[in-house]
Amino acid sequence: MKARSGTAFAIAVMMWAGVCRAGEGGHMQLSSSAFGQNQAIPSAYTCDGANINPPLEIAGVPQGAQSLALIVDDPDAPMGTWVHWVVFNIPASTTAIEEDSVPGETGNTNFGDDRYGGPCPPSGTHRYFFKLYALDTRLSLPQGAKKQALEKAMQGHVLAKAELIGVYKRK
Repeated sequence: MKARSGTAFAIAVMMWAGVCRAGEGGHMQLSSSAFGQNQAIPSAYTCDGANINPPLEIAGVPQGAQSLALIVDDPDAPMGTWVHWVVFNIPASTTAIEEDSVPGETGNTNFGDDRYGGPCPPSGTHRYFFKLYALDTRLSLPQGAKKQALEKAMQGHVLAKAELIGVYKRK
């Protein structure tokens, strides 16, 4: 029994680390036509512009996925990690999230509402982590659920993870 629970723990750690294979062709991927990995997020997608979500492209969702979840947060915020967007129960067949769209059910952000809130750092350059999870279930969460509730509900259901990091500095 101990060996089984140790194996289960190791598998869970691998899934959260995003090292599990997605489908047959490799890892799940998240990208954007608006910015590249560790590149500047255009101001249109920030508080200095239209404050709409950027377009996102999704590839390699693993077989068996029932839904996707997306968390966008800023670990460089002065008061601790700031949550910019929480979306869950995105259809697993989704290959693109269009700009200025709502691809699933939304949760509350640190802005106090349930919509995308773009980068708006008070000073310096901040990193914005777009984290996509493929899940083996649809989640029973209420509209407006917080990031912590989403992360708890996802435990044991993550098949793959993909991440895109953008940066932004106000002028």
